[in-house]
Amino acid sequence: MNLDLTGKHALVCGGSQGIGKAAAIELALLGADVTLLARTQESLDAAVAALPKTHAAQAHATIAADMRDHATLRANVEAAAGARAVHVFVNNTGGPPGGTAHAAGIDDYLAAFNQHLVAAQTLLQALLPGMKAAAYGRVVNVISTSVKEPIRNLGVSNTIRGATASWAKTLAGELGAHGITVNNVLPGYTQTQRLEQILAERTRATGKSAAEIEHAMLASVPAGRFAKPAEIAAVIAFLASPAAAYVNGVNVPVDGGRTLSL
Repeated sequence: MNLDLTGKHALVCGGSQGIGKAAAIELALLGADVTLLARTQESLDAAVAALPKTHAAQAHATIAADMRDHATLRANVEAAAGARAVHVFVNNTGGPPGGTAHAAGIDDYLAAFNQHLVAAQTLLQALLPGMKAAAYGRVVNVISTSVKEPIRNLGVSNTIRGATASWAKTLAGELGAHGITVNNVLPGYTQTQRLEQILAERTRATGKSAAEIEHAMLASVPAGRFAKPAEIAAVIAFLASPAAAYVNGVNVPVDGGRTLSL
């Protein structure tokens, strides 16, 4: 099975921590040059210093940018892609705050739409020329199992994640002829800062302890545990590889069997 990404360049959003950082490590282990994108240069510097190198020519880099500042985001990524075409785009952004859909303000929805879908479209358009020229592109969106089954008390997130999945499915049909695939990885409960945020929100909302909340969450997971970021990253790396060239337009839950729908 061909998993070799030597000579390929990957852009990983949210690459300084959690699933993004784990994905960057896996892509680097497969030989890719990896550029990490996140808001804070200090955290990026620490993350890029930890990336492995498998061959002498391998080079890693960083871009400090905010997904909400679309003009700066596009300028910085276009400059990086102009210097070296990007072949793998890992679209990974932290989720919106919790809360019910009906109580969320219009500004909450607009902020999430801009941070997720508009930012993703901005990045895609900056990267597409290089992917088309290389006849090799992998867009991997890190979304949520809420694409298949909405999660209670994540109203804005459910809405925006679903929109991103539909955007991706549409792109898969448009770009497949160019050697570009577009797929979605749907993490379940994973040991990241996002999980800590959800636990804290549910603790405040219910008055239960974090241990009680964790126990209730894990009761719905056949694997009986939370995922490690590296386990999500392994699936991302496969979808980025040459071996996954005929996998296009799919949603892949990586959730220990929690999602009940097919």
